[in-house]
Amino acid sequence: MKSGIASIRKELAGTFPKGEIESLIFLIFEKIKGYSRTQFLLAKDDELSEKELGEIDKIVSRLKNHEPIQYILGETEFYGLQFYALPGVLIPRPETEELVQWIIQENKLLAPTILDIGTGTGSIAISLSKNLPESNVIACDISPICIETARRNAELNSAQVSVIEYDILNGNPEVSFPELDLIVSNPPYIRETEKLMMEKNVLDFEPELALFVPDEKPLIFYERITDFALFHLKKTGSLYFEINEAFGSDCIKMLRQKGFSDIELKKDINGKDRMIRAKLL
Repeated sequence: MKSGIASIRKELAGTFPKGEIESLIFLIFEKIKGYSRTQFLLAKDDELSEKELGEIDKIVSRLKNHEPIQYILGETEFYGLQFYALPGVLIPRPETEELVQWIIQENKLLAPTILDIGTGTGSIAISLSKNLPESNVIACDISPICIETARRNAELNSAQVSVIEYDILNGNPEVSFPELDLIVSNPPYIRETEKLMMEKNVLDFEPELALFVPDEKPLIFYERITDFALFHLKKTGSLYFEINEAFGSDCIKMLRQKGFSDIELKKDINGKDRMIRAKLL
């Protein structure tokens, strides 16, 4: 294994930072050998078969092409749970785990009814369902591959989540939603002009539909979801967003204008304005 590890380091040098290479090495061997981190550290003198070496070569080749490791391995971890990760479905980010944690910490209801809009992998909805076990969780998306992936992930994690098709911008197909205690969304929020600052692995492989909004309408999803919330949230219900750090004050202003109060803007672990909570009082 030592020679295999050395080869990976050499092949990926210059493409990834050293620390990231070490993380990738562990993920590769976790997938191929089924090692835990402790087993990996203790097994470095083990021999690799020709088949295993071939699998490593294929993974490394795809990594050098900037393909995300999650798509290569077909899986990712979010909030301590495993999820299928497929091309065409946005890879959940650590910052979104902070949003989930905030919701769980603030929830005072035994059995809240929750809607996750633009669910993608289903990571938010499934994590909330598993950690708020009496909750009624609905997840919606416009993308067929996201709907199928979220349903598979709900089954994988034995989570009671209803995954449906719904286009939040156009309000179709017609759906009869229950009264909701909580709405959460991590919608597209990256402006087209911000593409120049983004990494190749995101631009070349992750779905544009889940990432970008027009420069002239950066709050298009937030405005539509807030209007939706006015009709479907219970009084005292809560609305949670993940946001573009550049638009915290604009989101607060919009929410106030539409009648929400008790608004809190929260920074993520990197000190960026990343989350907003508002209540319908």
